Amino acid sequence: MAVTQGMHVISRKKLKQAVERHRDLEVPLDVFFRIAKKAQWKNLSDVRKTLASADAIGKWTVFNVKGNRYRLITEINYAFGRIYIRHLLTYAEYDRGIWKL
Repeated sequence: MAVTQGMHVISRKKLKQAVERHRDLEVPLDVFFRIAKKAQWKNLSDVRKTLASADAIGKWTVFNVKGNRYRLITEINYAFGRIYIRHLLTYAEYDRGIWKL
């Protein structure tokens, strides 16, 4: 029986740094990490089956975190099974759009 690998989250360090700034993110980001590392997503539809708040914004996949108070901005390479953590922003920071540059 073949063992299947989940997604590789790059990097968990960025998630931990976000928790240092926003302590209330510890549990939600840990849950995200555990779900993502077991997932075998092939497209946005697969992501939404697990995490319904996922949205595609250009090349980014954006997740609502902690009841919409934060946005986790990722870049997902489905072919290689990698999730690149790009930004974790408050809703206000996200809304300014600077992260898109």
